[in-house]
Amino acid sequence: MNSTSSSPEDLSPPRESCPQGRRLGWVLALLVGIALGGVGLILVARHTQLPLWSRLLGRNTGLDVSQPAVVNQIQQLQRLETVVYSIDKIVSGEKENAILPDLLAGDRLLMLVHGEVVAGVDFARLNSGDVTVEGKHVRLHLPEAQVFSTRLDSARTRVYSRQTGWLVPVDPNLETKVRQEAERQIQQAALTDGILKTAHQNARTTLTGLLQGLGVTSVEFH
Repeated sequence: MNSTSSSPEDLSPPRESCPQGRRLGWVLALLVGIALGGVGLILVARHTQLPLWSRLLGRNTGLDVSQPAVVNQIQQLQRLETVVYSIDKIVSGEKENAILPDLLAGDRLLMLVHGEVVAGVDFARLNSGDVTVEGKHVRLHLPEAQVFSTRLDSARTRVYSRQTGWLVPVDPNLETKVRQEAERQIQQAALTDGILKTAHQNARTTLTGLLQGLGVTSVEFH
């Protein structure tokens, strides 16, 4: 009769193969699933423009429409240039002699000038009492529009003609006086054409856009 013998190793229960490897695999799979789920949630929230998107990324923007904040924002505009008025003009200047005719003692100059008048509103003059805030409605009293500058464009300004009498030298101050007169006439022409009214209207348009960007829904000027 044949007999078989078993070694002690053959009698021990079978062992699981690599239990630690399987546990590690499950942990990695769980972490990957959580990561993919979080990315998917963010993408969905961003695509649908849900508030969750802003909360997750901390991108909420707090808009301050309190009265001090509105006054401060407006005052930062300072001297806001809202309109530039341009004009070409011929301006004359002359010197006469009480006795002798111009052919002998006169001095006459014609100048073709190109000038610009800049106007706007100086918001540094705005006082806190000029602004009233009720919720998201703002009432404003704007400072008066004013002329900021009047200048001649030297590159486009030239002496058109000059006639000096035979018995007198050229007066070097005459051209300076003509330029000063040209600036006065150009500014007066701009005022006559309503530059201050246009400057005021443009300032209102600019200010309305600024305040609406801060969250204000309506702006009233008085």
